[in-house]
Amino acid sequence: MAGECTDGGTVHAMNQRLAASSRPRRWHRTNKIENARPKRSSRGNGLFGFHDAVPTAIDDARREALKHKLKQGIDHDALEKFRKSDAELKAMRSKGLRAFYTAQNERINDWIEVDAVVMALADHVLESMDPDPDHDGDLERGGALQRVAGNIGELLPDGEKQRRRRAAKMAAWAININVVANVLLLVGKGFAALTTGSLSLLASLVDSALDLLCTLIVWTTNRLVLWRLNGLRKRFPVGRRRLEPLGILVFSVIMIISFLQILKESVERLMRGSGEAEALGAAAVASLVATIALKGVIGLICRRVKTTQVQALVQDCKTDVIFNSLSLLFPLAGHAFDAWWLDPLGAALLSLFIVYDWGRTSLDNVVRLSGEAACDGTFRKLVYLAYRFGPAVDGFKSITAYHAGDGVWAEFDVLLHGDTRLRSSHDVAETLQYCAEGLSEVDRAFVTTDYAAIGPTGHAQDSEWNH
Repeated sequence: MAGECTDGGTVHAMNQRLAASSRPRRWHRTNKIENARPKRSSRGNGLFGFHDAVPTAIDDARREALKHKLKQGIDHDALEKFRKSDAELKAMRSKGLRAFYTAQNERINDWIEVDAVVMALADHVLESMDPDPDHDGDLERGGALQRVAGNIGELLPDGEKQRRRRAAKMAAWAININVVANVLLLVGKGFAALTTGSLSLLASLVDSALDLLCTLIVWTTNRLVLWRLNGLRKRFPVGRRRLEPLGILVFSVIMIISFLQILKESVERLMRGSGEAEALGAAAVASLVATIALKGVIGLICRRVKTTQVQALVQDCKTDVIFNSLSLLFPLAGHAFDAWWLDPLGAALLSLFIVYDWGRTSLDNVVRLSGEAACDGTFRKLVYLAYRFGPAVDGFKSITAYHAGDGVWAEFDVLLHGDTRLRSSHDVAETLQYCAEGLSEVDRAFVTTDYAAIGPTGHAQDSEWNH
């Protein structure tokens, strides 16, 4: 009898499993965990399938109170009254005073951006928390984060989205116009170089060829960063922003090696002790003058676009103006004064200038890729964001910001009361995380919570040499 009871129980259990497996299931992509609906659960189900609405109402009231705390004290007009207009800045005779108020205007812009991000994202993030409070598999709350699949850029204020869109269009325009300019100048200099043996003109030709390579590297890395393919997202789970400084670093190495070779050729020609002054033809002079004028105009137009790609092109334009001016001056002076050594000497000096300039650029990119601390302006911006969350927390134990390439990764250690419920702790931490990642400088943000102001720092201090 005992054996029969056991077999009957087994059959009954198998029938239950088969019945459960025959129910329709909802499938979701594995990388969309936050968008996935939880499995059906009987938790919270009352008689006849009714649910208790009291816990949901309490959670809604708690989130509304958190929204109110985050938004209180935000007053753009109060900040704007401290701004100095362009006319007022121009009227200031003291350079120090003008620099102070210019920096203050930039700080006001940063604070207004933080306020706008908090105003826009606090609502959307908090409304996206726990979209299925009764665990019945149906989403009672339509959170914006689920609707946009986590792309918080779509939730930013219209003004901020337009500003970033304009910057992206300006960057694309700068790259495209620079490609066209470099192709035309390369063809002109290549034709001119065939008519003379000037080392300075040869150095200018190499510079134009590498300029075109630089532009292509910047364009390629920019396209790779913007591609939204699931395969790339799985392979690079935290994004591909570091491809941009890596591309600039590769180009810097190529530039340095190329001009070291020109430096070697210049020194060898100087070591001969004699030679003949090279004359520049009309085509060579015209190509160099066109380069100076065109690069100067492009550099002046793109100076205000504060993106890595465009700033690299601005630096390239500045270098071109100086480089081609001297490339024109040295051979003309050498031919005018019959001083053959001026041309190779000029090429050597120009090569040293390029090696120094791009060596500094490569070092800057290496330092940023190695985790350099964020600049003071970005850190102050994050501190102001923490200040905006002040009414919702007891304090901040630490704020850390460091580069992971061009973008910044930020870490916040938030102090909360020891009796704070998990729901409240989670909502504060995740809202702060999304708001930080909504800032233009921040690629990634990490938020931890603590209840004691004094305690472990949160990271092993010997991690660098302990592995």
